[in-house]
Amino acid sequence: MQRVLWPVLLLAIFISAFVYIEPTDSPAIRERNVRAHMEFLAGEALKGRGSGTEHEHIAAQYVAAQLRQFGLEPAGDLAAKGWKTFLQTITLTKRAFAEAPRLRFSLHDKTMEWTHGKEIVLAQASSAEFSGPLQKLAGNVPVKPGSFVLLTAPENSDRQALNQFIGAIVEQKPAAVLVPVNPEWQQFWSRLAARLPQLPSEANGDGRNVIFLSAAAAQQLQQISDGTPMQLQGQAGATEKNYTWNSVGVLPGSDPKLSQEAIVLSAHLDHLGVGRSASGDSIYNGADDDASGVTAVLELARILGAGPKPKRTVYFVLFGSEERGGHGSQHFIKNSPVPLNQIIADLQFEMIGRPDAKVPANTLWLTGYERSNLGPELAKHGAALVADPHPEENFFQRSDNFAFAKLSIIAHTVSSYGLHEEYHQPNDDLSHIDFAHMTAAINSMIKPVQWLVNSNFVPAWVAGKKP
Repeated sequence: MQRVLWPVLLLAIFISAFVYIEPTDSPAIRERNVRAHMEFLAGEALKGRGSGTEHEHIAAQYVAAQLRQFGLEPAGDLAAKGWKTFLQTITLTKRAFAEAPRLRFSLHDKTMEWTHGKEIVLAQASSAEFSGPLQKLAGNVPVKPGSFVLLTAPENSDRQALNQFIGAIVEQKPAAVLVPVNPEWQQFWSRLAARLPQLPSEANGDGRNVIFLSAAAAQQLQQISDGTPMQLQGQAGATEKNYTWNSVGVLPGSDPKLSQEAIVLSAHLDHLGVGRSASGDSIYNGADDDASGVTAVLELARILGAGPKPKRTVYFVLFGSEERGGHGSQHFIKNSPVPLNQIIADLQFEMIGRPDAKVPANTLWLTGYERSNLGPELAKHGAALVADPHPEENFFQRSDNFAFAKLSIIAHTVSSYGLHEEYHQPNDDLSHIDFAHMTAAINSMIKPVQWLVNSNFVPAWVAGKKP
């Protein structure tokens, strides 16, 4: 027997010299892991994962398959045969105007009629008809509820800042907001003018009516008196049904007490699909926005699923239709598989595919960092997280985390978006992804997330910073 064993032993030693053994300090997530997800999610075959399209559905099913492979349990809808699935299917209703709506008013005893797509563009509408007196906004004069508020022409193309300003005016309950369009917005104007405006479903209407004006139209309105009656008239078309999807997996907690608390790790599945061509490309791949965030959540699911069960329960949620009004996150909150008061925190991952030059290398930033103690606490436990270097962009309110935050749940978005020019363009594609940065970014969040899902730390809002 000894004569047989020695040659075998020597052969085993010889072979082992050529077998690669993973170093114990090697990163848990490798670039090949990241590329595998990204090349599918942001590849040409998924056609930009348009909100509510079959390609978004395919992305949701891909994510569901990955979550199952990683050892998670399904936390979506019940299938027809009674078992749980990883998908939440969300029914959306939408209506478009049957024809171009018109804005009517009197100018020098003459009835004027401006048409959507010509003198005006109806950007947002809460109903097919609405009316009120004109009010030209000047200085600090308060908005008169029910009026058509005419803004002065914006000096630059910062639409985000203007949206925030419009939001503040809408809270004062005007009938409509009239916005002159500057020359830099011509492409934006043309895109909206080319289609009939949408009406919200009853469930999603927020009372916001926004009308963009051509430069000539805005100049004419400045010539008429405050109080002039204005009326937007249109006819609603038929209601259409559409669907969007969330993918939801769960790792149940192992601790009898802490398992009653839940941590949500999230990102959004969708992007803009196929749209207006730019440089011969009409597929809006959405590699950074937000295949990168989906990949981060999937890889964290893989790592946590392969290790010891966390003490807290962890939900991995990939939302549908974030780009079209946050329908996925709103549905999850209304149909949460866990009571909302048991959700301790939500960490949304969005646009981590490229570094931000405004922060140090290999650093991520957290929206609303100063609003709660979660970011600083994660940083203490190794997260390379700093405050959002773009506070003027109001990113805290521009992702799915905000739906949770409005319900007092501590919720922030992890990002490294440096305001690159590919945002919402067809060339947000794989060629612009910095895979080394992205891989390092996800790896940097593993230990802090592992700490969070195993600790009894309960984050809290900073006094006066709660949304």
